[in-house]
Amino acid sequence: MPHCLFPSDPSRAVAAIVPSRANCGLPADGFVFCCFNTPYKILPPVFDVWMRLLREVPGSVLWLSPGYPIACANLQREAVARCVDPRRLVFAPRVGLAEHRARHAHADLFLDTLPYNAGTTANDALFMGVPVLTCSGETMASRIAGSQLHAIGLPELVTTSLAEYEALALRLAREPDTLSALRAKLAANRHTHPLFDMARYTQDFEALLLRTWDERHRL
Repeated sequence: MPHCLFPSDPSRAVAAIVPSRANCGLPADGFVFCCFNTPYKILPPVFDVWMRLLREVPGSVLWLSPGYPIACANLQREAVARCVDPRRLVFAPRVGLAEHRARHAHADLFLDTLPYNAGTTANDALFMGVPVLTCSGETMASRIAGSQLHAIGLPELVTTSLAEYEALALRLAREPDTLSALRAKLAANRHTHPLFDMARYTQDFEALLLRTWDERHRL
């Protein structure tokens, strides 16, 4: 595919009512890092970065997918081992997809996992206007979020090392004007870039199939 392998339904449902931060289990204020990837994607090197970010950004929290109780308990235990109050890990209660998308209003920055990137979760975050920070590797699974960011015109959020990823996350958490500018750019690009343009995606996919058919018959 010329722009992104990931199809993005622009007509997906979003609940009309945004729940309060309190109803989401979030504190009244403070920076909200989030990652709604399934817990098995969270490996120690990435979790180390996240815990350092929480220590460096006072009052911040990390908003996570609920997962299974044992996964939540393991993550809390590992937070304690890294000198972070486990209460700063907030596990989102399970709700319908429309309600889940609506509560993205409280997220400040989506932190991707490596080497298995976010797919649908990154797409939902971008659809709801939340910047996604990723770290790309050499495999397709480690480049899915980066592909989406390029297709929405935000290549500056694609890093290639965990050190770069951590530094940029910290900068965005400390520079609200920089983060606001990225959110504004994301909002504007949603209507002009390929990621959420399904008519263009359909045409590109059709052209790819026709080219494949033609090449097959030339063999």
